[in-house]
Amino acid sequence: MDAVERVMTLIPRTVFLPPDQRPHAQQDTPCPIGHGQTNSQPRTVADMLRLLGVRPGHRVLDVGSGSGWTTALLAELTGRNGQVTGVERVPELVEASRAALSTFTMPWVDIRLATGGVLGVPGSAPYDRILVSAQAQTLPQALVDQLGADGVMVIPVAGEMLRVHRLPGSSSGQDTDVQISTHGRYRFVPLL
Repeated sequence: MDAVERVMTLIPRTVFLPPDQRPHAQQDTPCPIGHGQTNSQPRTVADMLRLLGVRPGHRVLDVGSGSGWTTALLAELTGRNGQVTGVERVPELVEASRAALSTFTMPWVDIRLATGGVLGVPGSAPYDRILVSAQAQTLPQALVDQLGADGVMVIPVAGEMLRVHRLPGSSSGQDTDVQISTHGRYRFVPLL
């Protein structure tokens, strides 16, 4: 069992789903969580987490944190010496995800309401890892700029999963020091 399988066993999806969706928690399908948003299917979440390569102690940004499930999984991967910030634009989902997270002891996790017109949390950058669980039409430079040196972002762009790696020794704003690889086709709600 790898680290991703381990954390997915420790942090059950059921806790993060609305009551009417909990019977579907074990199915490998997306589940609606209200407000036009979904909790991604477990296989997709596992694929993204493996591409992200979170290690203990990392500072991680979870963009489009939705139900909070991926935020909790990221927190388990970073451990107590890490820091995970989830950002969500729907106030009701922020409240629900905070309530679900309160069933775990993870003081190194913070779920925030997104600031209108701002992607991520630039004031707290740089991040070691950024996970984006909503589809962009083009790669958002604002999020690339929040990656630290040797940082990795996993994001669906125009239907394709991208892994964006800022090379060691580079700093934000230096696009030539970013490597992008593609990792299959996926469907997500739009990044707004």
